[in-house]
Amino acid sequence: VARQACPRAMAKNGFVVCILVITLLLDQTTSHTSRLKARKHSKRRVKEKDGDLKTQIEKLWREVNALKEIQALQTVCLRGTKVQKKCYLASEALKQFHEANEDCISKGGILVIPRNSDEINALRDYGKRSLPGVNDFWLGINDMVTEGKFVDVNGAAISFLNWDRAQPDGGKRENCVLFSQSAQGKWSDEACRSSKRYICEFSIPS
Repeated sequence: VARQACPRAMAKNGFVVCILVITLLLDQTTSHTSRLKARKHSKRRVKEKDGDLKTQIEKLWREVNALKEIQALQTVCLRGTKVQKKCYLASEALKQFHEANEDCISKGGILVIPRNSDEINALRDYGKRSLPGVNDFWLGINDMVTEGKFVDVNGAAISFLNWDRAQPDGGKRENCVLFSQSAQGKWSDEACRSSKRYICEFSIPS
């Protein structure tokens, strides 16, 4: 632009005018470049602020959801009972194994799985109080995938077993597990489509 302007300026007013034109054009170019850089920096700062705000909002939502889960768990523990780092909540409804497990999941838990003798005793006591007169209820244990290989509802192998005498005895016809009150908390296998009562368990976060 400066090169095109100079010949015209030289023809009219001489060398001084040419210098002035070049200087003016350079000032305009420099000013325009500075404005562009300022805009870019401004946009970058806005993006950084937006990113920081988004991160803070996501963090707040996580904290709110965590508080909701804690409040829900506290409600469950108040309605049911607390045992070590778990809460148990009994249901008086009669459901098949899958239906019972889905109901527990919808509440934020799973079908109860006793992991040691202390939990067996706690379940016996709670079952007698919350399900009076009920002889057995579902546990979150089955061997539906591989006959004889009992796993929990998440597919993990069960290390603690508490079978009653001659149990399990149902073969491929009985792939789900019951907790028996009359057998002092011993287990037996049962057809998964049988309708039984059940107890959900909820893990208390550390």
